[in-house]
Parts: sequence; C-alpha cells; structure tokens
Amino acid sequence: MSNFRIFKQVPRLLFGENSINRLAELVPAKKDPKDYYVFIIDDVHKNSDIVSRLNTSSVDFIEYFPASKKEPATYQVDEIKERILKEKGNQKPVSIIGIGGGSSMDVAKAISVVLCNEGSSSLYQGWDLVPNPGIHKIGIPTVAGSGAEASRTAVLMGKDRKFGINSDFSMFDAIILDSNLIKNVPTNQRFHSGMDCYIHCVESLQGTMINELARGYASKALDLCELVFLADGDDDMLMTASYLGGVSIVNSEVGVCHALSYGLSLELGYRHGYANCIAFDVLEEYYGPYVEKFRQMLKKHNIVLPKGVTKSLDSAALNRMVEMTLRMERPLANALGENWKQILTPEKILQLYARM
Repeated sequence: MSNFRIFKQVPRLLFGENSINRLAELVPAKKDPKDYYVFIIDDVHKNSDIVSRLNTSSVDFIEYFPASKKEPATYQVDEIKERILKEKGNQKPVSIIGIGGGSSMDVAKAISVVLCNEGSSSLYQGWDLVPNPGIHKIGIPTVAGSGAEASRTAVLMGKDRKFGINSDFSMFDAIILDSNLIKNVPTNQRFHSGMDCYIHCVESLQGTMINELARGYASKALDLCELVFLADGDDDMLMTASYLGGVSIVNSEVGVCHALSYGLSLELGYRHGYANCIAFDVLEEYYGPYVEKFRQMLKKHNIVLPKGVTKSLDSAALNRMVEMTLRMERPLANALGENWKQILTPEKILQLYARM
C-alpha cells in the first residue's frame, strides 16, 4: 500500500432518467454577455432531441465530433482548440460539455487541457505532464462502458502511438448519468462498449496494483456487467457498471488486453471497445475463466468477432503494433509483475496478434 496514489474523483454527479434536463445546475453561470460554453457532441446526435434539451444559446460553441469514424486524434483536438480561440477572440469558455461515448468525452477533456496549456495535445500524452488546470468540464455519456466519465485519462491517437493524457486536470468536474440516453444504442456498439467495462474490471481485479478500494468498485461493476449481458439487466445497471468500472481503473490499472488493443487501434483503426473484444478473446492464458464467460456473452447476444484481422498486415505494421504494446509499461507491470518484459516478449506479442 506504500505506493497507493491519492486520486481525484469526479466531485459532482447527477444520476437517473432525464437528469440531463438538470444540466444548468452543474455548469458555472455566465457572468458576461460574451461568456460561452463549448459543447462537444458526438455527431450521431446532430438531429436528435438530446441537443434540443441542452438549452444552448447563440453565443455557445457547438462542435459535432465524428466519433464513429475513427479513434480521436491529437490533430483533431488541436484543430478544435484553434477554431474555438479564433471564433471567440482568444476568450476561453466558462465550461466544456462532452456528450457521447468515450471518444467524445475524451475530446472534451483534452480540449479543456489544451485551452489552458501551451502547444499541441500530443505534448501531454503520458502520466502527469499537464502543468495547469483545465477548463471546467462536464461529461454526459450516451454510450455506457468506457468509464471515460469517471477517469482521469483522455485517450488520443498520435502520429505513431495511441496514448492518454493522464492527469487530474483532465478529469471531469461533474457528470450526468442518464440511462434514457443509452436506450437506443445499437446492439453491437452496446456490447462492445459494455465489454470495455467488463475487461476493465477483470484487469483491475487480476492485477498486481489492486487495492481494496479498487476491488470494491471493480467487483460490483463486474457483477452488474454479468447481470446485464447474461441475465438481461437494465440500462441503469449498465450505466452504473460503467462508472464504477471507470473509478476502479482510476485506482488501479488495466492489463494485457488494453495493451494489445492499442496496437489494433493504431494500425487497423478499430474502435476501442471493439479492439478490446478481439484481443480479449485470445487471452485465456491470462484471464481464463473470464474469457470463457465473455464467450458466453458473445453467444447470448449473437455477436460474431472477425477472425484473421492481422493476416494482411506486413512486418512493419506488426512491428509498430508490438512497439505500441511494449510502451504500455504500467498496464503490463500491473498484469504480469515487474519482470513483465521476460514474460510478454516481442515474440509472444506477435503470437497473440497472429491468433486474432
């Protein structure tokens, strides 16, 4: 316990159906006619009733982010930052509200950081590299599972790596967990995102960096995931599991699956939850009974994962994936201990990718 970190957690939370209608209770008040909010909204909601319920004004800055196309990138965050400052004459917003899945919320967190810190978002990918607090920010998930609403990480694709801005300054100041917002998520997306939560919990519980606080959150979230995906639990359960799983990871760490999935996202452009599912399905050596239960969930929900996804990749691409995996030092140390480099060798990583 001597290396247990003091972690910030989201200080304000609204939970329950239609709680999005109470957004005004969480945002700081505008005190000047030029004051404005920034809304980062998954573009799938562009014509939905969610937007009409936000009570935006003409002075607010609204960015519809193309979250479904690919993983969010540092260049996209930098471009949005520049557009905001250009349009608003370098005046910073009062608050940033991120609405959507993990990608849209991570973009909102990253923009909060770069608006208060010089240079590109790529400069802050890593652990505790952000010197100045970000803009006040609120997360509103419309897909449950990533735990982005609870975490201190904003995961972004760079030129040659996928890595998170991991800082207390990238954590939301408030979140709204409204299960009505996730009721129409397509079946496959709901499953892939939900499995991100399930895998968070497994990697937390099986890791060497676990503590009783994280164990409590992860155990309950894991139970809820199993109720949702094996016994027809409801959306309130899934939304709760996502949040608790996110808090668990804040207080512990991910593992082998996330390390491998980052390589898949880097080279194949796979979305995070989908990449996690592909990777987890070959990890019975590390997470045996949990992988078996995962396969039961796949069968119950008629989810078919692709096979041979790495067959078309050349050696250069595979080497980049191996390098990306090896950069995930904390997750691999959590999963395998301090001598993880002797266990998960480049050759072993290639064998695992070959099975995918």
